[in-house]
Amino acid sequence: MGAFGGVARSAVWIALGLIGQAAALQLIEAGPTVRYQHYAPPDMLVAPDRAGFSAIVIAQAIICGIAVSRQWPSMRTWLRSRFSGWKLLCFAMVFILASAALSRSPSAYVLELMLATVVQLTALITVIMAVLSLPVPAIQRVWRAAADLLGPELQASGPTPGSPDRFALFPAIAVSIVAAILSIISYERHPHIPDEVAYLLNAKYFAAGMLYMPAPPVPDAFDVDLMQLTPTRWFSSMPPGWPAILAAGARVNLAWLINPVLAGINVILAYAFLREIYARRTARLALLLLCVSPWYVFMGMNFMTHTFSLTSALLGAIGVARLIRTGRLRWASLAGGAIGVLSLTRPLESLMMAIMLALWSLASRRGRHRILGTVCIAAGSIVIGTLNLPYNKALTGRITELPLTAYVSSHYAAGSNSLGFGPQRGWGWTGLDPFPGHDLKDAVINAALNLSAVNVELFGWACGSLVFILFFLFSGKLKRSDYKMLAAIIGIVGFLSLYWFSGGPDFGARYWFLMIVPLAALTARGIELAGSSGTRDSVGFPAGAARSLAAAVILSAMSLVTFMPWRGIDKYYHYRGMRPDVRNLATKLSFGRSLVLIEGKRHPDFASAAAYETPGLAGDAPVYAWARSPQIATEATSAFPDRPVWVLQGPSITGAGYRVIRRPDAPRASVELNR
Repeated sequence: MGAFGGVARSAVWIALGLIGQAAALQLIEAGPTVRYQHYAPPDMLVAPDRAGFSAIVIAQAIICGIAVSRQWPSMRTWLRSRFSGWKLLCFAMVFILASAALSRSPSAYVLELMLATVVQLTALITVIMAVLSLPVPAIQRVWRAAADLLGPELQASGPTPGSPDRFALFPAIAVSIVAAILSIISYERHPHIPDEVAYLLNAKYFAAGMLYMPAPPVPDAFDVDLMQLTPTRWFSSMPPGWPAILAAGARVNLAWLINPVLAGINVILAYAFLREIYARRTARLALLLLCVSPWYVFMGMNFMTHTFSLTSALLGAIGVARLIRTGRLRWASLAGGAIGVLSLTRPLESLMMAIMLALWSLASRRGRHRILGTVCIAAGSIVIGTLNLPYNKALTGRITELPLTAYVSSHYAAGSNSLGFGPQRGWGWTGLDPFPGHDLKDAVINAALNLSAVNVELFGWACGSLVFILFFLFSGKLKRSDYKMLAAIIGIVGFLSLYWFSGGPDFGARYWFLMIVPLAALTARGIELAGSSGTRDSVGFPAGAARSLAAAVILSAMSLVTFMPWRGIDKYYHYRGMRPDVRNLATKLSFGRSLVLIEGKRHPDFASAAAYETPGLAGDAPVYAWARSPQIATEATSAFPDRPVWVLQGPSITGAGYRVIRRPDAPRASVELNR
């Protein structure tokens, strides 16, 4: 009866945690617009539509306060055994500062920090009470299940590289399936960010065997962000590597499936890399954490470059790790080639990874041929990276001028997108760029915004995703492998601080995405350390370690039930106003070989339609043109005299979906797609 009562008490605490997290999420203003998420202002928290959720959060905090008052002596003893005074203070400071995104209003920021900290701390106490309530038999079952899944507790403390095993296969398949489902249901197989539209158009004309498209008639009617229009050419300003990969899917109308597949491949690569750095049990735990990361899974559902960038970075890291272990130069060639491919996708990240991997190779005390291996890494990256040069020449006329540089020069100030500090940096994006230009204070603000995003998105834990990492870092128990992960994180933060933009709120701290594997690894180490005591209890097993694992399982399960559905529905469904209605209308109404004029804004109204342009505006598919003014609409109609004309109003006009206001057979008929 006692054991049953303990399980029941634990279940009550877990239920309280689930309800509390669900209620707290309803107090957050995120939504499908371009903004950092914040808790609603105090006056809105007591509004009729939120008062009930606020009451739940307050009730949970009171219950947890009572529980802590009863457990405080033992909790204080445990804290004192783990932290010195200054380390506990540092832990608390980062825990608090990461709980909410910066605001322009200092008073609003302070109030939000107080609320966010209470919510996080309440969630942490709830989970602690849940695992403390679990009886010993239940904890023993948790530990046995962990041993079956992760491997035995007692094994070599160092890395355990070896032949691949099947452990990562099922998680990889599961991640790909979940990411694909989200891409269908939440993302609707449709680009939502301006970059994605340019990538998809680029992929489509690559798949058609075109290096660029001929300039369209009436250029103002085909103005798409990040697509460069010259008197004779129309092409994407983005690097060619990712569109070339995406083209494989675009050729068979499955471009939306590329990132979900890559997300699964990256799970296998991450496991291979982690096995080079950590013991197998730690590597497996870190891998499972990666697979339940909302940040990772949501990045796997989109059309952005970051998942493929992680593929290249992981291959580079595996190559260097095996170069150091074996001394075989073929691994250096793999690393160099992977970084070269990354330079065709995200040049800035390629430079960053090349520097970090070269330093890792040179700093190794056990590696053979360190100098020669580093030279091979550099040579491989340069050889593949030079493929950019003829591409630049073909599009911009100069081998050293990137298409993006040409685009920036024609649309913004020259040098505004360059790396480094200066008053001319930035594109004037109010609300996303803290101050004009770029200096140290901008870098600090960008880092703070990304830190809070990682704390939210990494695992979606109600207590903050960084809690185990902070515990680990301030415990003073780091090993050589941990310092490698920490160095990678610091290197990414430091290097990208030289760039004026933080990456914005699209898909979390997306510019920091390459640190997701090190973050998962350090979280796994924190989970292991939180339960370690060096002693075993009266029944002969490490109860503390089992309870620490149970806490991570509970937090992740709560995130899967509450955070992931909320994020997928609240933010990414029709994100930025982008909708696939044009695709659906084209099928439902049989647009065929027609001209479809889109009334509304460039983004989202025309951008959503432009994603479905046929390369070269040829064939029997519709041509979508932006009716940005009556004159341009008339010119576009005259430019395609053999095509019947449809006119659609976009979401920025209708306030909902696209609406047909003119059709060839009934000029003033109105047809609206039900969604």
